Amino acid sequence: MTRFRALAVSSVLVLGGCAVDQGASPGDSVDPTDPLASYLTQDVQWSECGAGALCSTVVVPLDWDNPGVGEDVQLALSKFEATGTAQGSLFVNPGGPGASGYEFVLDSVDFAVSPELRESFDIIGWDPRGVNFSSPVSCAATDADLDYFFFGELGAEPDTPEWDAELVAESIRFGQECQANTGALLEFVDTLSTVRDLDLLRHLVGDEQLNYLGYSYGTLIGAIYIDTFPENVGRIVLDGPVDPGASQFDLVVNQYRGFEEALEAYLVECDLTGTCPFGGSLDQRLQAVSDLYDELEENPLRHSDGRLVDDGMLRTAMVTTLYSQSSWPFLTRMFTELPQGETDTAMFLVDFYYDREGGVYQDNSMEAFIAINCLDYPVETDPAVLEAQAEQLKEAAPYTARPSGEGDLVCMNWPFPPKLTKGPVSGTGANPVVILGTTGDPATPYNWSVSLNEQLENSVLLTLVGEGHLAYDERVPCINGLVDNYFITGELPVDGLTCDA
Repeated sequence: MTRFRALAVSSVLVLGGCAVDQGASPGDSVDPTDPLASYLTQDVQWSECGAGALCSTVVVPLDWDNPGVGEDVQLALSKFEATGTAQGSLFVNPGGPGASGYEFVLDSVDFAVSPELRESFDIIGWDPRGVNFSSPVSCAATDADLDYFFFGELGAEPDTPEWDAELVAESIRFGQECQANTGALLEFVDTLSTVRDLDLLRHLVGDEQLNYLGYSYGTLIGAIYIDTFPENVGRIVLDGPVDPGASQFDLVVNQYRGFEEALEAYLVECDLTGTCPFGGSLDQRLQAVSDLYDELEENPLRHSDGRLVDDGMLRTAMVTTLYSQSSWPFLTRMFTELPQGETDTAMFLVDFYYDREGGVYQDNSMEAFIAINCLDYPVETDPAVLEAQAEQLKEAAPYTARPSGEGDLVCMNWPFPPKLTKGPVSGTGANPVVILGTTGDPATPYNWSVSLNEQLENSVLLTLVGEGHLAYDERVPCINGLVDNYFITGELPVDGLTCDA
């Protein structure tokens, strides 16, 4: 029987490099012959945009190495002015790559930061280049076209040369559509360009140094900023760090391991509370999840809208719940429904992951995610290495890893090669930085926090003992009180402090 499987995109996170001198500090005169002069001297016009917020748009060079060449990139910003006396600005990025910092601050400022930080800083969010309300990446003319890429079915028999050829052809087609719809910008949505944008934003709001709170992928922006502009580092907190010195495969294998460990934590907890959808020992419960993967690979379920729930969709839905312990009840419901042929919860979680509602994508986060990652990471193409890596993934996550051994076909066939030079960061000469790591973080595993702390010459690590992605948003006084005090007073927490969730 012919199996149908949805087209898959590799889920990887996202590194340092030298930048041209971006010139002036606030208040300095600017040489009008400087190719960056028009960018450095632009007037940021803020206007009301609802709920007491102010919004603006600024322009940055398409290509920082050739400013003024090509169409400028527009960046959308949102701001809440300090409720008290402002010490300056605090830039916030929620992660991704592809998440909207503009909307994060505009819609959720009280979730993004504490009242104490709101009192002392102007809180600013922005959409990085390629994202949402800034000059965006676009890879499809319609939502239906995007559905075909993420959920479409191939016509060939799986595990045949025809199947492989169809996968490659679809990967090439997607990249070509991204280039056709996005234009020249597609080559310049890499993270180093975003870092250089951020330093210009710092200058334009009049801050001598950058104050910054980065979550998840936002920590990568922060880490590269610290390494690229150490003299401009003010007070920076990196929560749930991505290891900037790790290879793409290192990141992938750590994430697979992290999510399987989070699944184990869920299965232990549900056993204690008597809510487990699977019986037996922990190994037997894990095996039941593995068996469900196998069953959906061989016999995917048809959802009411025609899309298939296969093993890939199972992983996406499962991962979505494992970011936070508060989402575990959805996992229980899904594991209860799928063996009965019910797909509602699974596809609700998949749509939540893709930010898709009623067949409509609410933003371009997934398109930006792919485009940025393809420019940030070298792609492995050696078949022997790919097969060896597939075996390593199975060893790291024996119950949930189903690697194909084909590698990232989309990035292999991307219209532009990767731009970043990989390597650890050091931030030599920068002011001290605070790193937050959570021991049970499945998305950015705790060892990445340890690694970043070891790389940076001047940093401290605060550890939250608990489950879930990120620390500051858990509102644990032991963590948040120290972070807020650091931002407000500059007082550095003691390195190595551990707090319980």
